[in-house]
Amino acid sequence: MHDPHQARPAATRVVRPARRLRGDFHLPGDKSISHRSAMIAALGGGPARLRNYSSAQDCQSTLDCLAALGVAVAREPGAVLLAGAGLDGLHAPGRALDAGNSGTTIRLLSGILAGQNFTTEVTGDQSIRQRPMQRVIEPLTLMGARIEAREGRYAPLRISGGGLRPIEYAPPMASAQVKSCVLLAGLFAAGTTTVVERTPTRDHTEIMLRECGAALTTETGAGATRVSLVGRQSLNPLGDYSVAGDLSSAAFFVAAAVLVPDAELRLRHIGVNPSRTALLDALAEIGARLEVEHPRTAHGEPVADLVARSSELGGELVLAGGVIANLIDEIPILAVIATQMQGALTVREAGELRVKESDRIRAIVDNLRRMGAEVTEYEDGVRVVGPQRLRGARVESYGDHRIAMAFAVAGLIAEGETVIADADAASVSLPEFYRLLAQGGAEIDA
Repeated sequence: MHDPHQARPAATRVVRPARRLRGDFHLPGDKSISHRSAMIAALGGGPARLRNYSSAQDCQSTLDCLAALGVAVAREPGAVLLAGAGLDGLHAPGRALDAGNSGTTIRLLSGILAGQNFTTEVTGDQSIRQRPMQRVIEPLTLMGARIEAREGRYAPLRISGGGLRPIEYAPPMASAQVKSCVLLAGLFAAGTTTVVERTPTRDHTEIMLRECGAALTTETGAGATRVSLVGRQSLNPLGDYSVAGDLSSAAFFVAAAVLVPDAELRLRHIGVNPSRTALLDALAEIGARLEVEHPRTAHGEPVADLVARSSELGGELVLAGGVIANLIDEIPILAVIATQMQGALTVREAGELRVKESDRIRAIVDNLRRMGAEVTEYEDGVRVVGPQRLRGARVESYGDHRIAMAFAVAGLIAEGETVIADADAASVSLPEFYRLLAQGGAEIDA
């Protein structure tokens, strides 16, 4: 039988040094918000129009799974249309749901599936089948779902739901995905479900649930944040919703601008939720010329325009503890930036990077060394001392979108040509990445 997730032919891209970058971009919608907007719209009691929905393959996987569950999904120019089915309107799919490469899809959707009175199998690609799912299996089992998993912790997951009971749960790791999974399951439980966080994580789910009229409260005190949701209440339609531009995607363009000489890039309507902006704080700390213009609020989410320019970077940047959850996805590009600053970057307590789409710590270290950089590898992080000259080399994406994009940016400042193997992994989150960079003046060959 053909496996739809068998390896595809890996495309390469050649990146050359950039002397100048200019651009004024609207980036596709935030992946985290796009996933949640589709799932919550599907559970609402009416239609939704999601504008600037992410173009990422991951977010398409969410739409495909919802369609398989009986949600009417359609597209029009610039928007995705969903007909909300309500809490009890989903149907058993005729096949296993395929989350592709998307950890957000499989983990958040598991919370919704736990509330259904039918059995569903959900799986994904080879990477997803190797990523830890015990973190959602445990709380959902406590709520009364029955979940079968390979070796008790890996996808595919076979979820038999319905009749959930509310719980109070403190995730053992800082994870917005786990928090969101439990809250979405809590929609189907009679009573109040509470998630207790010692380290705050992104709160897009809470904001959006409130936008739809959910009875949800957040209380902070005694070193913890308690998020409580009253279940079995109908959600209002999400309606006409515009997804903010993705800050995690914007990070690569900001990095390119601060590293390349004679560069200025303007990025419009980017989400700047405080749970996501540790990257901006870190860049400001090392002297990046980065301006946050026209701050405003849209659908409860803070947004702004970002302007980044060529910068002289320096300092001792230490990232550890609570801040890691806020910028975990940006560590690969920060490691590239660190090679060009007068000073050092130290990342610790980031072991979660080992179980992302790739072992990102290993990917960062291997690729930087291929480009001639010295880097120290820790079990839970890295240390990069700059400035260092990067040499063009053949680097590997390891099938990881953030590694592909981080080392494309490295290629802009390296001597000679940089060849990125399996470069199209970038399309998992930003299919437009190479085109936009080239539009800004970068020399990139397919």
